[in-house]
Amino acid sequence: MTASLVGGAFLSSFIGILFNRLSDPAIIKMMRGKKVDQKLLQKLENILNVVETVLNDAEKKQITDPAVKRWLENLQDAVYDADDLLDEVATKASIQKDPPGNFLFRFLNLQDREMVTRIEDIIARLEDIAKHKDILGLENIAAKNMAGKLPSTSLVKKSDIFVGRDKERDTILKLLLDDGNDGELSVIPIVGMGGIGKTTLAKVVYNDDKVHQKFRVFKAWVCVGEEEFDVLKVTKAVIEKICSPCNSNDLDTVQNHLKNALAGANFLVVLDDLWSSNREDWECFLTPFECGSEGGKILVTTRLDTVASMVKTKHNESHNLSLLDEEQCWSVFANRAWDPAESRDHSALEEIGRKIVEKCKGLPLAAQTVGGLLRGKDNEKEWNDVLNSEFWELSEEDSGILPALRISYYHLPSYLKRCFVYCSLYPKDFEFDRVELTLLWMAEGLLLQPKSGNTLEETGYEYFDDLISRSFFQHSNSAKNSFVMHDLMHDLATFYGGKFFSRIFELKNTVKHDTKTRHLSCAPTNDEDLLMKITEACDRLKHARTLLQIFDKYGLFSVGDRVAVSCDLLEQLKCLRVLSFNFCSDDENLMRGSIGKLIHLRYLDLSCTSIVTLPDSLSCLYNLQTLKLRYCEKLKKLPSNMQHLVNLRYLDIDGTGLEEMPKKMSKLKDLQFLSHYIAGKHEENGIGELGELAHLHWYLNIGKLENVKNSGEASNARMDEKIHLNALYLKWSWSSFEESEDCDSQTEKDVLDKLRPHKDLKKLFIRCYRGTMFPDWIGQSSYHVTELVLGGCRNCWVLPSLGQLPALTRLEISGFDMVKKIGCEFYKSDATHRHQEKPFRSLKYVSFRDMGCWEEWESFACDDDDAPFPQLEKLVIKHCPKLRGDLPTFLPSLKSLVIEKCEELACDLPRAPIISQLEIYGKQEARMRDLPLSVQHLSISGKQLVEYVFEAMTHTQPTSLSYLFISKCSSAISFPGDSLPPSLRNLSIIHCKNVEFPMQQQQQHHSLQTLFIDNSCGSLTSFALPAFPKLKHLTIARREDLTSLGNITLPASLHSLQIFECPLLGEGIERKDPHIWPSISHIPYISVDRTLIHNDSTKILKVLYVAILFWLSTWTKRYTFLSQTGTSSWTTLRARNKLEQSGLSTIWRAKEPEQE
Repeated sequence: MTASLVGGAFLSSFIGILFNRLSDPAIIKMMRGKKVDQKLLQKLENILNVVETVLNDAEKKQITDPAVKRWLENLQDAVYDADDLLDEVATKASIQKDPPGNFLFRFLNLQDREMVTRIEDIIARLEDIAKHKDILGLENIAAKNMAGKLPSTSLVKKSDIFVGRDKERDTILKLLLDDGNDGELSVIPIVGMGGIGKTTLAKVVYNDDKVHQKFRVFKAWVCVGEEEFDVLKVTKAVIEKICSPCNSNDLDTVQNHLKNALAGANFLVVLDDLWSSNREDWECFLTPFECGSEGGKILVTTRLDTVASMVKTKHNESHNLSLLDEEQCWSVFANRAWDPAESRDHSALEEIGRKIVEKCKGLPLAAQTVGGLLRGKDNEKEWNDVLNSEFWELSEEDSGILPALRISYYHLPSYLKRCFVYCSLYPKDFEFDRVELTLLWMAEGLLLQPKSGNTLEETGYEYFDDLISRSFFQHSNSAKNSFVMHDLMHDLATFYGGKFFSRIFELKNTVKHDTKTRHLSCAPTNDEDLLMKITEACDRLKHARTLLQIFDKYGLFSVGDRVAVSCDLLEQLKCLRVLSFNFCSDDENLMRGSIGKLIHLRYLDLSCTSIVTLPDSLSCLYNLQTLKLRYCEKLKKLPSNMQHLVNLRYLDIDGTGLEEMPKKMSKLKDLQFLSHYIAGKHEENGIGELGELAHLHWYLNIGKLENVKNSGEASNARMDEKIHLNALYLKWSWSSFEESEDCDSQTEKDVLDKLRPHKDLKKLFIRCYRGTMFPDWIGQSSYHVTELVLGGCRNCWVLPSLGQLPALTRLEISGFDMVKKIGCEFYKSDATHRHQEKPFRSLKYVSFRDMGCWEEWESFACDDDDAPFPQLEKLVIKHCPKLRGDLPTFLPSLKSLVIEKCEELACDLPRAPIISQLEIYGKQEARMRDLPLSVQHLSISGKQLVEYVFEAMTHTQPTSLSYLFISKCSSAISFPGDSLPPSLRNLSIIHCKNVEFPMQQQQQHHSLQTLFIDNSCGSLTSFALPAFPKLKHLTIARREDLTSLGNITLPASLHSLQIFECPLLGEGIERKDPHIWPSISHIPYISVDRTLIHNDSTKILKVLYVAILFWLSTWTKRYTFLSQTGTSSWTTLRARNKLEQSGLSTIWRAKEPEQE
């Protein structure tokens, strides 16, 4: 979003909102003819104008003048009250049925003198505040030069230390010294947050000897700073550094002077701290450098991605500086804290110092500043004082950290300052989601009214992206679409949030809550007094706008995580805009009528609560924009008058027990997101109600489509007009198949035909469709769907033709009970090769599951060059008991093949030259031509397959195999050469009692790290494992006759030993049998039947062990719930992947019956 270079003060946009309210045409119309009332509001507007003029000066002086800071706090408090009052007036005016004039007459003059009194009180407060501006010496100044930062210079001090930027330095040096641009100007930007080391890096390359040799004549360093980019001023500054000064103030003269000086010469110009993204000014500045010079380089440092993108030339990329790692940060800190020449022992202080460095979170400026602050101080108390304080509590004289970051804050437009400060409600290291934060900003009134047709949500996304480009947010390492805020940025937000923002979970007592506090947040903690703190805080804060419960950064939750808040509190907190909490009561009277009195409420989140019904008074919330009811499993219906929530924009009912939708949902024309719609049997709650909801975004899940009686009803939904949807779920109830004998197949097909979405839809899911054939649109090449899931279509006897979908990358097919053959029509829409592309040309993943009658997969006759599936990376076939063949013969990109419970499959496996993962479970007799050398992960089950693999390994030793899982083989076999593949890192043997385990001690297997033996290797009565010196994890299960682990101490590398259902061995370990315990006592983690066995190392791990069990339990519950409720496949898949990464999938497979 384009914004002014330096935004106004924090309160400027807030006061701007009040001006907008005061100029609301509806209010003005009601005020017409009532002079006294007009004068009252005009007086309020005038006084706001007076205080607004000095806000920039006040924002700058508050840093050093506590009186100014208190003045600003009093002003903000009054502005909050004025906004509450005007919002209440506007709301009541909007919902009032009487004519505007009559309403206002009663409201302002007869029945509501109290309201007029409140307006007069606010005006009196503002007048008093305005008088004090002169006493404090506040003036009307422009919003620039507010930070007062000294300009940088090119000099490098001897005390400076350059750490962790060697790669970036070498890259930039290479670009500066390279002459391969054919004389074209090269502009190289360095970008990153304040204090990350951009200027330091620029100084290092600027003063490099080779750079000096190349550019020694024409070399200039100019600190642009926070001023607006003045082309004339900056050009003259460059001239002064490289040639004789130019005294003219005519831009043409100055630029010609510079052009002549640079003619035919190499030059290097560094522009440090550039802020302006005005392309016209920048291109004007470049003109003399592009006219006649050869080999010129300009190096730019900036905090803004937008500036970096603007200045970089076509052959260069932006160089984004990342945070230092902890050891690099420690080097910066230690160099400042102690003289490197000193030989004194600092071990006592080093322990504290390293904890301080952790707080710096990789920011060089923080480590450098705090290190310098502690230089010469040898008292541990002084170091602990710094450790236990927040950086923003350090004095301005002692610390330059926040002043450096504050410059970025000053450059924010006023509306972005409010959005940034709002983030202080969250704990440090929280992972922000752009959509969720935008909904909250919208509810709090922080988003300006959009222009040029954008929605409020799109405006919020622009704000979020702007904060990313300015380095206030950084990409999270753990999730693709999550972002984190550096701790020091969080401190900055906390500083500017002041008394108005409070995190309850960080307070030791609620007395710290100032009565000015408007925004409260709470995160799950172990604080037993948390409920009391919340209650006391809310009791003191009658004007609170936000009561927000925050989940942890992974989004984990359970009902027990949520703090139960008394419904009585709602009677007190009538100014709430955001409410996200659990409630004490689970009965039908939940929240009673109190929720309807929260007329300001815009955001209500009751997710994961045990709520059964919602009160009808919820429909009175005229301003409500966001309603979240996610995973309210007991909720069966919504309020009957939902259509009155005309401002509702976001409704999430995913995971609820809703049986039908309320009537007339079509009235909610502003809805931007609706997670689910349940098609009803009647017109007023039927699928046609979706027709008017033209602005739906992201995804939509439509259930109970069996209630759609004909194609006319389906057509009324106007699905093809919902162009903002990325994903569409179409579901018929599983139970409706009992009625399918009565339904007409052609009617079902016609209904689905009329539900066709727009052609740019990315994901399509169809479940339990009752027709026998699909309409043609599903496979048409004009559709650009990337993911297609067809499941539970039990009546279909033929698959749709999907091979010509150009963008399809993921395909899942399951539960087609009538399909016996997949033939050529699957690849080509007309079963011919005429004028059609290579089938499935973009597909990367395909799975077939639960196809009970599927017998044949017909091959597609062609040469290898024209074979279908050229990009396929993973093929999964599960629970297809009658499938005989054939599989595709050649899959050049296949990396993973999974076959499970396909007992009749007896064909050759595909030729796959780069396959790395092969999993085959069950009795099937699928044949491998040979064991691929590229395979890294091999999981096989069944006597014949295990025998084959062991036989193949005698001829071809797999050189890349790192994971081997074998199960359910009764044959007496042994590893080839009585040794393991040399690259093997993980070995699991399950239900293979006659497999001989390789125990030759003269052969060392240095790669093996994890060994899992369950009900296998029956000839072993003890284990001696010196052959595996790098083993880290050992699990032995269901070996009743196993008595010991041998008399040799197990490898020192072993971290964990787990014993399950081995009564003799387990009993010996539990009582620390002297014949067993000495060989295992060094292992940190030992468990018998999930009971932790304590030793000296175990105490440290106990808490971690409990945490891991809780984490696994949470994800297990989540995966089970998601699977049962049919939640979107990507969500379920994420939970399943978490479990597989944890190793639980191996344990589950081990618990399967011992059958071949």
